[in-house]
Amino acid sequence: MYTPRVPKLWNETIGAHRRAVHDAILDTTAALVAEHGLASVTMSQIAEATGIGRATLYKYFADVEAILVAWHERHIAGHLKHLAAVRDQAGDAGARLEAVLEAFALIAHEHPTTELSALLHRGEHVARAQQHLRDFIRDLVAEGAKAGAFRDDVAPDELAQYCLHALTAAGSLPSKAAVRRLVAVTLAGLRPTR
Repeated sequence: MYTPRVPKLWNETIGAHRRAVHDAILDTTAALVAEHGLASVTMSQIAEATGIGRATLYKYFADVEAILVAWHERHIAGHLKHLAAVRDQAGDAGARLEAVLEAFALIAHEHPTTELSALLHRGEHVARAQQHLRDFIRDLVAEGAKAGAFRDDVAPDELAQYCLHALTAAGSLPSKAAVRRLVAVTLAGLRPTR
């Protein structure tokens, strides 16, 4: 006779297996696209390189684009988690925003726009992530404005938009030193005008 624990353990094992297969599909697809280009990767190649059957692959994803969108969602979630950790490690309100803006700019610098990113940045998941990021920066700006570190004559939401648009340019800068200069200029625009 089985106890209630057996199905739970079975479900946990199956769940862990499915997550592992899911992650392997995402990682393999990203590697194949990086190596061969977006247009030349097929579901058959992904299945073979992942070590699973095509039928199994189709149980997880309908096509290559669906895999790449899932990979991108995971990638974005990792960036947002990283920015939250950066915020939590910094000191006062001004230091927190500065650390987050620098981390964001470095992410933009390390991941310039490509054919793949142009495809993936059309999705609803990107719009949700961008809204989350705007709210995240807005809250840091508002906190800093209350503490007197940042200007309070412009709405925090507008300043958050300013920061994000300015720092997106980091993707085209030649060095991390240039990225840090851009962050400094962006922060200068947030300082109170007294």
